[in-house]
Parts: sequence; structure tokens; C-alpha cells
Amino acid sequence: MKKLLGTRFFTRLLLLVCSLSLVSILLLSKCSLESLKSSNPEDSIDDLPAPDLPGLDLASPNRNLPSKLPQHESPPASASEFSASLHLLLQQREEENRIEVDRLTAEIKNLKLQLFQYTNGYPNRHSILTDSSQNPTLTNAEYASYIKKQVMQAEIFHGTPLNNEYELIPFNHFTYSRVYPSDLGLGKRVVEKPIGYKRKDLLEALVKGLDTLNKNVTEKIRKYTLDDFIEGLYRIEPTTGTQFELYFKSKPVNKTSSAEHGPVNGFTKIVVMRPFAPLQTITSENLPGPKDKELIHIILPLSGRTATFQNFMDKFVKIGLKNDRRVHLTVVYFGEEGLAEARSIMSRVLMTKNSGGNANNLRLLALNETFSRGKGLRVGAERAFDPDQSKTLQKEQKSAKSSEKSFKVPQKDVLLFMCDVDIVFSARFLDRCRWNTKPGKKVYYPVVFSLYNPHVVYTLQGKEVPSENEQLVISRDTGFWRDFGYGMTCQYRSDFLKVKGFDEDIVGWGGEDVMLYRKYVTSGVKVIRGTDPGIFHIWHPKVCSGGPGGQKLSADQYRACIRSRALNEASHAQLGFLAFRDDIAANSSPVKYPVHPLKPMKSSFRNKNFMKSGGK
Repeated sequence: MKKLLGTRFFTRLLLLVCSLSLVSILLLSKCSLESLKSSNPEDSIDDLPAPDLPGLDLASPNRNLPSKLPQHESPPASASEFSASLHLLLQQREEENRIEVDRLTAEIKNLKLQLFQYTNGYPNRHSILTDSSQNPTLTNAEYASYIKKQVMQAEIFHGTPLNNEYELIPFNHFTYSRVYPSDLGLGKRVVEKPIGYKRKDLLEALVKGLDTLNKNVTEKIRKYTLDDFIEGLYRIEPTTGTQFELYFKSKPVNKTSSAEHGPVNGFTKIVVMRPFAPLQTITSENLPGPKDKELIHIILPLSGRTATFQNFMDKFVKIGLKNDRRVHLTVVYFGEEGLAEARSIMSRVLMTKNSGGNANNLRLLALNETFSRGKGLRVGAERAFDPDQSKTLQKEQKSAKSSEKSFKVPQKDVLLFMCDVDIVFSARFLDRCRWNTKPGKKVYYPVVFSLYNPHVVYTLQGKEVPSENEQLVISRDTGFWRDFGYGMTCQYRSDFLKVKGFDEDIVGWGGEDVMLYRKYVTSGVKVIRGTDPGIFHIWHPKVCSGGPGGQKLSADQYRACIRSRALNEASHAQLGFLAFRDDIAANSSPVKYPVHPLKPMKSSFRNKNFMKSGGK
């Protein structure tokens, strides 16, 4: 209360001082004018021709000239000079007064803004962006005020009423060498070794806790070290900051206390916090419109599975060719089996009226060898080119043949989307593919929503299996976020070639996408990894006995395939109902699955709207 009253008194005092300053300036101007009037008593202003002064009515238009100065005579030279100097002086004083009034007005507005920010606990944004050395006292005070506000709002000294149990943010338990995460990330590890930024974050918190404990300790033997740290808790509140609770083995304060009370077996708790700073706008840019958006080259390796390929092409025509209209598809087909049917499927699209397909945006490359996804994507990436380059490409090919020189693919950069035949994507996903990629700067690795086996999901509910479009629903009963998959990616060809692409020694199922992802993670390119509700992986039976060409999988590939097969089949609860179906059937009052009806997420991706709107 005292602080608020003091702030109001200080503000009113500043306003009073500014007002008095303005009045004083006006009085001084008036006094100066009077002194100029009295400086020449013989020639009064009324006896001189009235100068044209804006805002000063020294002579009205209907006023007659003085009797002692006839109209046909010109005034003396001295009187004319005096009038001109007076006119100039008055204009100068008026300009000075205007500038001073503007300055005081701006200062009053600034004081009011600072008062508002001070009473609401927000620091001045200008002082944050300015070097603190220019005004260290003000900046430090503002930062201290904001940090105090963040600490008081966090759940450290008090609890906060929440809407429900899902809003609570749990703590993560950790020791010096282990972290037990409550939110299982990539790999679903229940315990992990802190590395990278996480290790740095925890070490900074421990060092801060040690500095606090050793603040008043002078003897080296009494100082706390990392060996005294036992365990800790941490959690991140998105609006306030990261909270740490650190537990150390207690030490005696001095030799006297140690001698009197013996060794100390207690514990000391230190609470530290890393408050978040205010939000700052970093960049602002206009993204290209529909006519100027980047052309996307979709690369699809394929071997067999022509029925699935037909389904893929139907969706590609609706979403890619008719809706987005800035996509090219290159299919790299391995082997002879099914090749003729794949060609026929693409030919039907080319011959269909108003399909949008033509020789420039649909291509089929045939490789008569064992299936290798890595090689297929590499070949498709190297052969991708813009339509404007086709004539130049043909000329270079003819020239290379005539001179018996090897032909090199033109390396004009293009945007690639490396895809699979089991994928369904929306037009909005294609936009995100463009937004999240930049040559030499960033690549996009979306987390795909993978659908469960529909025969398990809907049969357990006593429903018929709906059409594929009806299955595109994001809910915990229909699928999961495939956070261990890296096959779908958007990147520029220059970046792909710079990291030397895939490991083509890998044949058959899996492995090559993880290797490429690791290359980008360890490079200087920014990897955009996030869930994307516009791309689905359609369930299909997975065979782990061998690849498309019958080649045998390695031990690591086989384990990864089995793991993926188990995760793709159904949710944990659904698999449980299948495993215990005999017990459920023997129960006198059978339990129907699920206990509650399936409530799919309200989303534009659901049902027919996904395809009718072009997958938006």
C-alpha cells in the first residue's frame, strides 16, 4: 500500500513540475516582449506599419495609419528595421515554445507509460533491447521486478487451482548421471543419461545451488561439492520458467558445531529457478502466395504393391494436381514384376481429362535391380528438374552423346519431398513442407500420425470397417504419433547431396532414413521436427521375413520391423483386450470395448472433408 501511494505521489509531483515549467516559459516570453516594446518610447508600435505576424493582432485590417505619418510617405528606415527584427524575434520565441511544449508532452507520456509498466510488473521493452550499460540502474531494477513477478506466479511458494488433473505439470526426478523423465520422448526411455542441452541445464542449476550453499563458507574443507548432491526434481512451466529442487548432504557450519554435535547427517534443500524472459518479436516475413509458391518434387520408391499405388495416385490427383498444382511426382520402380501395371496406372492419369497430369509433372524411372529405398530416393533426387530446364537438358544430353562424354545432371536446386506409397497427405502439409525448408538452413522432418489396424479398432467396437477416407481421424483409439519414423522428409537437393545422401549399402526394410536424419542432426542445418496433422501413415500388413525382392533382413532390421509391427497393430489397451479375450468371454458379464464410445477428435481431417477440401 505504501509503495502504491509513493508511486502516485511521485507521478503527481512530476506532472506538477512539468506544468510549472511550461507556465514559466510562457511568462518569460511575455516579459521579453514587453521589454522590447518599452525599449524605444519615441516610436511606439502603434505608430509603425503593422507587421504580418501570425497569431499576433498588432494591427487590424480596418485600422487607419497614424495622423503624423501620412499614407503617401514611407516610414523611416530605422522604424522598418526595428519592425523586421521584432517580427523575427517573435517567430523564434514561438518556435522555441512549441519545441519545449512537444518535449514536455512526450516526457509526460513516457512517464505515464513507465508508471503503467511499473504498477503491472512489466519491464520497459525499450530498455531490454538497449545496452544495459547505458542505464544500468533502470534496467537492473526492471529486470529484478520482472523476475520477482515470475517467481511469485510460479508454483513454488503456493499452489495454483487447476481446471483438471491433466493441467498439472509433473516433475522429473534426476541424479547427477541419470534422468527419469515423466514425459517419455523418442525411444520411450524410462531412464536416460542427460546429454547436450539437458545436461547443461542441470549442471547450471547444480552450480547455482553450490554457490548458494558456499556463499558464507570460508574454509575449503567445509565447502559443498557435486559429491554432496543426492538427487533433485525439475519441471518446466511454459509461462514462468524452469523450477529445480536440489537436495544435498548437510555439512557443519564451523568446527565448533561439528565438535559439539558430531557429524551432521541431515539434508539441505535448495530451490532455484530459471525465469523466462518477456516475449520478443524476432522476425516477420511474408510467405509466397498460391501463384509464387515453390515447386515440390515428390520422390516415391516402389516395388510391387500396385493396388496400393493405385490408391496413392487417386489421392495424389485430387490433392496434388487439382488442389495444390505445384507438385511433380517421380516414381522410381525396382524390378520387372508389376512394372507394366504401374506404367498403366500413370498412363490412365495422363489420359484422363482435367486430371492435371502431364509429361512434366508425372515421371516413371525403372531400375531392374533389388529394391533399395535409399538408392531410389537418390536417383529420383538427381533426376528432378523444373519444366523450364527440359529443353536445356535435352540439348546437353545430345551434346554429351556426340562428344562421348558423361552427362551430368544440372544442379539447379529443387525442393524434394521423400515419400512412401502408404502415405496420405493434405494440401496444407505441402505448404508446411515449403515453410519449414530453406537451402543450407533448415530441413523438415514431420512426425506422421500412424493409423492402427482398422480390423482391430472397429471390430472391437462392433462396427464395420469404414472406407479409408473415413479412417483419417486423429484420436488415441485410431492411431499414434510415429515419433520413431524418419522416412518422410522435405529438404532441398543441395542439402541432400551435401550430406552425401543415404547409405545405399542398406537393402530391404528400414535403417537408411535414420542414418540420413543423424547426418542432419550432427550438421549445421536446423532440423524442424514436429507433429503434423496433415500427413497419415495408412495401416498395412507388415512382413518381416524379407524385403520386396526376397532378401533376408539383418538382425537389427528384423527387430526394428517386429517392433514397428507391434506398435502399428493397435493401442496398448486394444492389444490387452485381444490377449485376454478368453477371460472376457468366460466372464458372466462381458465387458464391451471400449467402455466409452469412440469419440474422434473434431478435425477437418476427418471423413470425407479431408478429400473434398483437398486435404486442407
